[in-house]
Amino acid sequence: MSMPFYVSPEQVMADKAEFARKGIARGKSIVAIEHQGGILLVAENATSLSKVGEIYDRIAFAGVGKFSEFDQLRKVGVRFADTKGYAYSREDVRGRGLANAFSQVMGEVFTREIKPLEIEIIVAEVGDDRYDDHKKNTIYRVKYDGFISDHPGFCVIGGNVDDVESVLKNDYSDGMPAGEAAKLARRSLDAGAERSSELDVASLEVCLLDRNRTGRKFCRLSTEEVQGMLNT
Repeated sequence: MSMPFYVSPEQVMADKAEFARKGIARGKSIVAIEHQGGILLVAENATSLSKVGEIYDRIAFAGVGKFSEFDQLRKVGVRFADTKGYAYSREDVRGRGLANAFSQVMGEVFTREIKPLEIEIIVAEVGDDRYDDHKKNTIYRVKYDGFISDHPGFCVIGGNVDDVESVLKNDYSDGMPAGEAAKLARRSLDAGAERSSELDVASLEVCLLDRNRTGRKFCRLSTEEVQGMLNT
């Protein structure tokens, strides 16, 4: 009788992590960066499929990796936020709670399923001066295995993260104007892009969480608006 094939739990987890990392690294980078008026989310994206979207009034979502997986997760987040906002109040829907919910789902899949989710996400929440405990911006990164981290100032997911982060670490400063933040985001994405020429504006997906906007804070910028922001 042949002995059953055995693989240690450590090796199984290592193989899952390597599989997920390779899938995520093939995606183009996304940058979330705080500025004077809120949070800017910039993705290298030449397709018509959105990598950045709205979750709730003050909360945005960005994902890299396998589109079908992170888009499904985004829809789950929208339903979660709508349900909580309806059952309690809209101000009770927080980025931290959503990031924790995403973390639980992704961690559960990584632990229990054969194939992990090939995705990494950002949950960004812009501050609101109307509420004492909501004044600060928050940016959370959730990895394929459910690991969650808080990133003040800026956050990068997907692609050549180290190259993109190195530019942000050198040039980022608190309270930057929106135009300067957009230029920095573009420069950082240029550093991680696998090409020698500068990224074209048409290949950028840019969304804004504007703390000065009344009502819902999320807005998606057109190519003309992005060009105008970069020219300021």
